[in-house]
Amino acid sequence: MLKAKLSKGPIKVAGAMSGTSLDGVDVAVLETDGVRIFAFGETAYRPYSEAEQRVLTQALGQWVGPDVDRAAVTVQVAHTQVLRDFAGCDLIGFHGQTLAHAPRAQGTLQVGDGVALADKTGVPVCWDFRTADVELGGEGAPLAPFYHFACAKWFGATAPVVFLNLGGVGNLTWVDPSKSTPDEEGALLAFDTGPANAPMNDLMQARREQPYDKDGKVAMSGEVETGALELFLAENYFSRVPPKSLDRNDFSEMIGLVKELSDSDAMATLTAMSAAAVAQGMQHCPKPPSQVLVTGGGRKNPVLMEMLRVSLDCPVVPIEDVGLDGDMLEAQAFAFLAARVVRGLPTSCPSTTGVMAKVGGGVVSHPSKENQPT
Repeated sequence: MLKAKLSKGPIKVAGAMSGTSLDGVDVAVLETDGVRIFAFGETAYRPYSEAEQRVLTQALGQWVGPDVDRAAVTVQVAHTQVLRDFAGCDLIGFHGQTLAHAPRAQGTLQVGDGVALADKTGVPVCWDFRTADVELGGEGAPLAPFYHFACAKWFGATAPVVFLNLGGVGNLTWVDPSKSTPDEEGALLAFDTGPANAPMNDLMQARREQPYDKDGKVAMSGEVETGALELFLAENYFSRVPPKSLDRNDFSEMIGLVKELSDSDAMATLTAMSAAAVAQGMQHCPKPPSQVLVTGGGRKNPVLMEMLRVSLDCPVVPIEDVGLDGDMLEAQAFAFLAARVVRGLPTSCPSTTGVMAKVGGGVVSHPSKENQPT
Protein backbone atom coordinates (compact mmCIF):
# COMPACT_ATOMS: atom_id res chain seq x y z
CA MET A 1 0.00 0.00 0.00
CA LEU A 2 2.88 2.37 0.79
CA LYS A 3 4.49 1.80 -2.60
CA ALA A 4 1.20 2.40 -4.41
CA LYS A 5 0.67 5.68 -2.58
CA LEU A 6 4.09 6.92 -3.72
CA SER A 7 3.45 6.21 -7.39
CA LYS A 8 1.10 9.06 -8.39
CA GLY A 9 -0.30 12.39 -7.32
CA PRO A 10 1.07 14.85 -4.75
CA ILE A 11 2.75 13.30 -1.72
CA LYS A 12 3.92 14.71 1.59
CA VAL A 13 7.71 14.48 1.82
CA ALA A 14 10.05 15.45 4.67
CA GLY A 15 13.46 16.51 3.40
CA ALA A 16 16.46 16.49 5.75
CA MET A 17 19.70 18.35 5.11
CA SER A 18 22.92 18.59 7.11
CA GLY A 19 25.24 20.94 5.26
CA THR A 20 28.94 21.74 5.15
CA SER A 21 28.56 24.45 7.77
CA LEU A 22 28.03 21.60 10.30
CA ASP A 23 25.54 23.60 12.34
CA GLY A 24 22.74 21.05 12.50
CA VAL A 25 19.93 19.22 10.72
CA ASP A 26 17.21 21.10 8.83
CA VAL A 27 13.93 19.31 8.11
CA ALA A 28 11.20 20.70 5.86
CA VAL A 29 7.98 19.18 4.54
CA LEU A 30 6.95 19.69 0.95
CA GLU A 31 3.77 18.60 -0.80
CA THR A 32 4.84 17.78 -4.35
CA ASP A 33 4.56 15.36 -7.23
CA GLY A 34 8.23 15.84 -8.10
CA VAL A 35 7.35 18.36 -10.80
CA ARG A 36 5.32 21.09 -9.07
CA ILE A 37 5.24 22.53 -5.58
CA PHE A 38 1.73 22.27 -4.14
CA ALA A 39 2.33 23.38 -0.55
CA PHE A 40 5.00 24.01 2.07
CA GLY A 41 4.63 22.20 5.38
CA GLU A 42 6.13 22.20 8.83
CA THR A 43 9.86 22.65 9.49
CA ALA A 44 12.28 21.78 12.26
CA TYR A 45 15.90 22.39 13.17
CA ARG A 46 18.04 20.14 15.34
CA PRO A 47 21.37 21.83 16.14
CA TYR A 48 24.53 19.82 16.62
CA SER A 49 26.10 20.22 20.05
CA GLU A 50 29.68 21.42 20.32
CA ALA A 51 30.77 17.84 21.01
CA GLU A 52 28.93 16.58 17.93
CA GLN A 53 30.45 19.31 15.80
CA ARG A 54 33.92 18.26 16.96
CA VAL A 55 33.19 14.67 15.92
CA LEU A 56 32.02 15.76 12.47
CA THR A 57 34.89 18.20 11.98
CA GLN A 58 37.43 15.51 12.89
CA ALA A 59 36.04 13.25 10.15
CA LEU A 60 36.02 15.84 7.34
CA GLY A 61 38.10 14.76 4.36
CA GLN A 62 38.31 11.13 5.49
CA TRP A 63 36.81 8.18 3.65
CA VAL A 64 37.12 5.33 6.15
CA GLY A 65 38.23 4.75 9.72
CA PRO A 66 37.08 5.28 13.30
CA ASP A 67 36.52 9.02 12.86
CA VAL A 68 34.17 8.36 9.96
CA ASP A 69 32.38 5.67 11.98
CA ARG A 70 31.85 8.06 14.89
CA ALA A 71 30.58 10.76 12.54
CA ALA A 72 28.13 8.30 10.98
CA VAL A 73 26.68 7.48 14.39
CA THR A 74 26.36 11.18 15.24
CA VAL A 75 24.55 11.90 11.98
CA GLN A 76 22.24 8.91 12.38
CA VAL A 77 21.26 9.77 15.94
CA ALA A 78 20.55 13.43 15.14
CA HIS A 79 18.42 12.64 12.10
CA THR A 80 16.49 9.88 13.83
CA GLN A 81 15.66 12.17 16.74
CA VAL A 82 14.24 14.97 14.60
CA LEU A 83 12.58 12.84 11.90
CA ARG A 84 10.58 10.75 14.35
CA ASP A 85 8.31 13.79 14.64
CA PHE A 86 7.55 13.55 10.90
CA ALA A 87 6.13 10.02 10.86
CA GLY A 88 2.93 11.30 9.22
CA CYS A 89 4.78 11.93 5.96
CA ASP A 90 4.64 9.60 2.98
CA LEU A 91 8.38 9.74 2.30
CA ILE A 92 11.65 11.07 3.71
CA GLY A 93 14.47 12.55 1.60
CA PHE A 94 17.67 11.91 3.58
CA HIS A 95 20.84 13.58 2.33
CA GLY A 96 23.15 12.53 5.17
CA GLN A 97 26.37 14.38 5.92
CA THR A 98 29.06 14.91 3.29
CA LEU A 99 32.48 14.14 4.75
CA ALA A 100 34.52 13.92 1.56
CA HIS A 101 33.89 14.86 -2.04
CA ALA A 102 36.35 14.10 -4.85
CA PRO A 103 34.24 13.07 -7.86
CA ARG A 104 37.22 12.67 -10.19
CA ALA A 105 39.10 10.51 -7.69
CA GLN A 106 37.63 8.52 -4.79
CA GLY A 107 34.05 9.63 -5.41
CA THR A 108 31.73 11.18 -2.83
CA LEU A 109 30.90 10.19 0.74
CA GLN A 110 27.72 11.03 2.65
CA VAL A 111 27.38 9.16 5.95
CA GLY A 112 23.97 8.05 7.16
CA ASP A 113 22.01 4.80 6.78
CA GLY A 114 18.67 5.13 5.00
CA VAL A 115 17.73 1.52 5.72
CA ALA A 116 18.05 2.03 9.47
CA LEU A 117 16.28 5.38 9.29
CA ALA A 118 13.31 3.82 7.49
CA ASP A 119 13.01 1.21 10.22
CA LYS A 120 13.32 3.79 13.01
CA THR A 121 10.71 6.13 11.55
CA GLY A 122 8.38 3.66 9.81
CA VAL A 123 8.53 5.84 6.68
CA PRO A 124 10.17 5.02 3.31
CA VAL A 125 13.48 6.82 2.92
CA CYS A 126 15.14 8.02 -0.28
CA TRP A 127 18.88 8.49 0.22
CA ASP A 128 22.34 8.19 -1.42
CA PHE A 129 21.43 10.89 -3.95
CA ARG A 130 24.91 11.60 -5.33
CA THR A 131 26.55 8.25 -6.11
CA ALA A 132 24.75 7.47 -9.38
CA ASP A 133 25.62 10.89 -10.78
CA VAL A 134 29.32 10.49 -9.93
CA GLU A 135 29.40 6.98 -11.40
CA LEU A 136 28.12 8.40 -14.70
CA GLY A 137 30.85 11.03 -14.84
CA GLY A 138 29.08 13.83 -13.00
CA GLU A 139 30.31 16.05 -10.19
CA GLY A 140 27.55 14.80 -7.89
CA ALA A 141 26.87 18.43 -6.95
CA PRO A 142 25.10 20.71 -6.75
CA LEU A 143 21.82 18.77 -6.57
CA ALA A 144 19.33 21.51 -5.65
CA PRO A 145 19.02 23.02 -9.20
CA PHE A 146 16.03 20.90 -10.25
CA TYR A 147 14.22 22.21 -7.19
CA HIS A 148 15.32 25.76 -7.98
CA PHE A 149 13.66 25.34 -11.37
CA ALA A 150 10.40 24.33 -9.64
CA CYS A 151 10.72 27.32 -7.28
CA ALA A 152 11.11 29.73 -10.20
CA LYS A 153 7.91 28.29 -11.69
CA TRP A 154 6.18 28.51 -8.31
CA PHE A 155 6.79 32.23 -7.76
CA GLY A 156 6.12 33.08 -11.40
CA ALA A 157 9.55 34.14 -12.68
CA THR A 158 9.36 35.40 -16.26
CA ALA A 159 13.06 36.14 -16.89
CA PRO A 160 16.29 34.29 -16.02
CA VAL A 161 17.08 34.30 -12.33
CA VAL A 162 19.99 33.08 -10.19
CA PHE A 163 19.62 31.14 -6.96
CA LEU A 164 22.76 31.65 -4.86
CA ASN A 165 23.19 29.34 -1.89
CA LEU A 166 25.80 30.58 0.59
CA GLY A 167 26.39 27.71 2.98
CA GLY A 168 29.79 26.30 3.84
CA VAL A 169 30.47 26.30 0.09
CA GLY A 170 28.73 28.63 -2.34
CA ASN A 171 26.74 27.32 -5.27
CA LEU A 172 24.89 29.05 -8.04
CA THR A 173 21.95 27.97 -10.21
CA TRP A 174 21.00 29.99 -13.28
CA VAL A 175 17.39 29.26 -14.27
CA ASP A 176 15.53 30.06 -17.48
CA PRO A 177 11.86 29.78 -16.43
CA SER A 178 10.64 29.87 -20.03
CA LYS A 179 11.72 26.24 -20.41
CA SER A 180 9.26 23.42 -19.75
CA THR A 181 11.40 21.01 -17.74
CA PRO A 182 14.66 21.32 -15.77
CA ASP A 183 16.48 18.85 -18.00
CA GLU A 184 15.54 20.71 -21.19
CA GLU A 185 18.55 22.18 -22.99
CA GLY A 186 19.20 25.72 -21.78
CA ALA A 187 16.96 25.47 -18.71
CA LEU A 188 19.72 25.36 -16.08
CA LEU A 189 23.37 25.97 -15.41
CA ALA A 190 24.70 25.12 -11.96
CA PHE A 191 28.06 24.89 -10.19
CA ASP A 192 29.91 25.63 -6.97
CA THR A 193 31.22 29.19 -6.98
CA GLY A 194 33.83 28.72 -4.27
CA PRO A 195 34.11 28.82 -0.49
CA ALA A 196 31.41 30.76 1.34
CA ASN A 197 30.88 30.53 5.09
CA ALA A 198 33.19 27.61 5.89
CA PRO A 199 36.53 29.48 6.07
CA MET A 200 34.94 32.40 7.90
CA ASN A 201 33.36 30.08 10.45
CA ASP A 202 36.60 28.15 10.86
CA LEU A 203 38.56 31.33 11.54
CA MET A 204 36.01 32.58 14.08
CA GLN A 205 36.11 29.23 15.86
CA ALA A 206 39.92 29.12 15.89
CA ARG A 207 40.49 32.72 17.01
CA ARG A 208 37.47 33.55 19.14
CA GLU A 209 35.82 30.21 19.87
CA GLN A 210 32.66 31.51 18.21
CA PRO A 211 30.77 29.53 15.54
CA TYR A 212 30.45 32.40 13.06
CA ASP A 213 30.70 36.17 12.58
CA LYS A 214 27.23 37.15 13.79
CA ASP A 215 25.77 39.97 11.66
CA GLY A 216 29.22 40.40 10.05
CA LYS A 217 30.29 42.59 12.97
CA VAL A 218 33.93 41.49 13.00
CA ALA A 219 34.32 41.87 9.23
CA MET A 220 32.51 45.22 9.35
CA SER A 221 35.30 46.78 11.40
CA GLY A 222 38.12 45.46 9.20
CA GLU A 223 39.78 46.27 5.89
CA VAL A 224 40.29 43.93 2.94
CA GLU A 225 43.89 42.87 2.24
CA THR A 226 43.91 43.17 -1.55
CA GLY A 227 47.11 41.17 -1.98
CA ALA A 228 45.58 38.13 -0.31
CA LEU A 229 42.41 38.59 -2.37
CA GLU A 230 44.38 38.66 -5.62
CA LEU A 231 46.26 35.48 -4.69
CA PHE A 232 42.96 33.78 -3.92
CA LEU A 233 41.44 34.77 -7.28
CA ALA A 234 44.49 33.40 -9.10
CA GLU A 235 43.33 29.85 -8.28
CA ASN A 236 42.70 27.78 -11.41
CA TYR A 237 39.25 26.77 -10.18
CA PHE A 238 37.73 30.12 -11.10
CA SER A 239 38.71 29.86 -14.76
CA ARG A 240 37.35 26.33 -15.14
CA VAL A 241 34.20 26.10 -17.23
CA PRO A 242 31.22 24.74 -15.25
CA PRO A 243 29.69 22.44 -14.19
CA LYS A 244 32.20 22.04 -11.35
CA SER A 245 32.08 21.30 -7.64
CA LEU A 246 34.14 21.61 -4.49
CA ASP A 247 34.81 19.82 -1.24
CA ARG A 248 34.41 21.88 1.92
CA ASN A 249 38.16 21.96 2.53
CA ASP A 250 39.35 22.56 -1.04
CA PHE A 251 40.22 26.16 -0.19
CA SER A 252 41.56 25.56 3.31
CA GLU A 253 44.67 27.56 2.41
CA MET A 254 42.53 30.71 2.55
CA ILE A 255 43.15 30.77 6.29
CA GLY A 256 46.89 30.81 5.61
CA LEU A 257 46.53 33.87 3.38
CA VAL A 258 45.13 35.89 6.28
CA LYS A 259 47.02 34.38 9.20
CA GLU A 260 49.13 37.51 9.79
CA LEU A 261 46.09 39.83 9.77
CA SER A 262 44.07 41.06 12.72
CA ASP A 263 40.76 39.31 13.38
CA SER A 264 38.74 42.09 11.76
CA ASP A 265 40.98 42.43 8.68
CA ALA A 266 41.12 38.65 8.28
CA MET A 267 37.33 38.38 8.40
CA ALA A 268 36.86 41.28 6.02
CA THR A 269 39.27 39.63 3.59
CA LEU A 270 37.66 36.18 3.81
CA THR A 271 34.25 37.76 3.28
CA ALA A 272 35.56 39.60 0.23
CA MET A 273 36.97 36.33 -1.11
CA SER A 274 33.57 34.66 -0.88
CA ALA A 275 31.88 37.58 -2.66
CA ALA A 276 34.59 37.73 -5.34
CA ALA A 277 34.20 34.01 -6.02
CA VAL A 278 30.51 34.59 -6.74
CA ALA A 279 31.31 37.54 -9.02
CA GLN A 280 33.73 35.35 -10.97
CA GLY A 281 31.12 32.63 -11.25
CA MET A 282 28.45 35.00 -12.55
CA GLN A 283 30.55 35.52 -15.66
CA HIS A 284 29.65 31.97 -16.72
CA CYS A 285 25.88 32.67 -16.83
CA PRO A 286 24.43 32.26 -20.35
CA LYS A 287 22.46 35.51 -19.99
CA PRO A 288 22.44 38.18 -17.27
CA PRO A 289 19.85 37.28 -14.64
CA SER A 290 17.03 39.60 -13.63
CA GLN A 291 18.01 39.15 -9.97
CA VAL A 292 20.11 37.05 -7.61
CA LEU A 293 18.13 35.34 -4.86
CA VAL A 294 20.37 34.50 -1.90
CA THR A 295 19.69 31.53 0.35
CA GLY A 296 21.65 29.89 3.16
CA GLY A 297 23.33 31.47 6.15
CA GLY A 298 25.33 33.94 4.06
CA ARG A 299 22.24 36.02 3.32
CA LYS A 300 22.19 37.03 7.01
CA ASN A 301 25.67 38.57 6.78
CA PRO A 302 25.15 42.23 5.82
CA VAL A 303 28.81 42.72 4.91
CA LEU A 304 28.77 39.81 2.47
CA MET A 305 25.44 40.91 0.99
CA GLU A 306 26.69 44.46 0.46
CA MET A 307 29.87 43.20 -1.21
CA LEU A 308 27.71 41.15 -3.56
CA ARG A 309 25.48 44.11 -4.38
CA VAL A 310 28.52 46.26 -5.20
CA SER A 311 30.14 43.64 -7.43
CA LEU A 312 27.10 42.37 -9.36
CA ASP A 313 25.13 44.19 -12.06
CA CYS A 314 21.66 43.13 -10.93
CA PRO A 315 19.53 43.21 -7.76
CA VAL A 316 20.82 40.93 -4.96
CA VAL A 317 18.10 40.06 -2.46
CA PRO A 318 17.37 37.43 0.19
CA ILE A 319 15.16 34.68 -1.17
CA GLU A 320 12.41 35.65 1.26
CA ASP A 321 11.66 38.51 -1.15
CA VAL A 322 9.92 35.98 -3.43
CA GLY A 323 8.18 34.14 -0.60
CA LEU A 324 10.64 31.28 -0.04
CA ASP A 325 12.41 30.19 3.16
CA GLY A 326 16.16 30.65 2.90
CA ASP A 327 16.84 28.53 5.95
CA MET A 328 14.93 25.51 4.65
CA LEU A 329 15.42 25.62 0.88
CA GLU A 330 18.08 22.90 0.86
CA ALA A 331 15.97 20.57 3.02
CA GLN A 332 12.99 21.23 0.75
CA ALA A 333 15.19 20.43 -2.24
CA PHE A 334 15.88 16.91 -0.97
CA ALA A 335 12.18 16.40 -0.30
CA PHE A 336 11.54 17.39 -3.92
CA LEU A 337 14.33 15.15 -5.24
CA ALA A 338 13.01 12.21 -3.21
CA ALA A 339 9.63 12.62 -4.88
CA ARG A 340 11.34 12.64 -8.28
CA VAL A 341 13.26 9.46 -7.45
CA VAL A 342 10.15 7.47 -6.52
CA ARG A 343 8.49 8.71 -9.74
CA GLY A 344 11.45 7.69 -11.90
CA LEU A 345 12.31 11.27 -12.88
CA PRO A 346 15.87 12.59 -13.36
CA THR A 347 17.52 14.52 -10.54
CA SER A 348 20.52 15.90 -12.44
CA CYS A 349 21.63 16.48 -16.02
CA PRO A 350 24.74 17.57 -17.97
CA SER A 351 24.18 21.29 -17.31
CA THR A 352 23.92 20.88 -13.53
CA THR A 353 26.63 18.35 -12.66
CA GLY A 354 28.37 17.55 -15.94
CA VAL A 355 26.96 14.00 -15.88
CA MET A 356 27.03 12.30 -19.30
CA ALA A 357 23.22 12.11 -19.54
CA LYS A 358 20.31 13.00 -17.32
CA VAL A 359 20.18 10.63 -14.38
CA GLY A 360 17.93 9.86 -11.44
CA GLY A 361 20.02 9.38 -8.31
CA GLY A 362 18.83 8.03 -5.01
CA VAL A 363 18.02 4.70 -3.40
CA VAL A 364 14.62 4.03 -1.81
CA SER A 365 14.50 1.93 1.38
CA HIS A 366 11.17 0.81 2.83
CA PRO A 367 10.67 0.04 6.52
CA SER A 368 10.61 -3.62 7.42
CA LYS A 369 7.11 -5.13 7.59
CA GLU A 370 6.86 -4.96 11.35
CA ASN A 371 7.63 -1.20 11.23
CA GLN A 372 5.20 -0.29 8.46
CA PRO A 373 2.03 1.60 9.44
CA THR A 374 -1.19 -0.37 9.09
